[in-house]
Amino acid sequence: MAMPFKPHAPSLKPWAQSICAALVVTLAVSTVADAQEPQKPFEPTSGQAGKDVVWVPSPPAMVSKMLETAGVTPQDLVMDLGSGDGRNIIAAAKLGARGIGVEFNADMVALSRRLAAEAGVADKAQFVEGDMYAADISKATVLALFLLPVNLNRLAPKFLDMTPGSRIVGNTFGIDGWEPDDQLTLDQNSDCSSWCEVLLWIVPAKAAGPWKMANGTMTITQEFQMIKGEVTLDGATYTIPNTALRADAIAFIAGGLNFTGKVRGNQIEGLITTPAGQVPWRASRQ
Repeated sequence: MAMPFKPHAPSLKPWAQSICAALVVTLAVSTVADAQEPQKPFEPTSGQAGKDVVWVPSPPAMVSKMLETAGVTPQDLVMDLGSGDGRNIIAAAKLGARGIGVEFNADMVALSRRLAAEAGVADKAQFVEGDMYAADISKATVLALFLLPVNLNRLAPKFLDMTPGSRIVGNTFGIDGWEPDDQLTLDQNSDCSSWCEVLLWIVPAKAAGPWKMANGTMTITQEFQMIKGEVTLDGATYTIPNTALRADAIAFIAGGLNFTGKVRGNQIEGLITTPAGQVPWRASRQ
């Protein structure tokens, strides 16, 4: 009877069998070790590239001085565009304010949330992943920023649409044509060795345009917080000299008369100080 054919597998030499066994054990141990090794937490690096700006953190003394200069209180909603590791928002939350940081880098957002939780302010400090140019800043009362002029200039129209009196505080870099309402340099005793200028802008009311008064008219041109123009009272026309709005407060001298008031949308109400005393005045935008 014929025997069935059985293929013969070549046998390994004893030394080869030992090498193969050692390789299998090594690979198995390496695979288990790789599976068990925890992933290192994300750590940002100063100068790392971002979508619109590199990340360079403001030192703690600068963050503190920025928020102090902006007068942050628990009644404020503070926003940071390009919030990085969240330090501006976390510091504002420690002052009792609510804060929102907008950051494009998802790892930075996760890091900010973790640091806010560690600081015990996660209930007040919110971080969202998004484009700073698309962020809704209309409800913010304070913006705490460390951006380049190219970023600030692009955002300036949105800044000017914020509620008059909102504060924008920045680190070192300015907005073309918009002089800060306040500016200071950190002293040498701080931990700030570079980027140590604090700039504060207060969003002005929109006062430009023609205005109608009971006994005359007024025309105002405006560039950021600076206004000028002319006022006509009882047929006499006087120049309004170049002067600054402070939020919604308007004040100027024209024809020897001292005008003060508040710009509220399409109305201005206030007082005119004359040689005979004070009289109320009101103007409506035409």
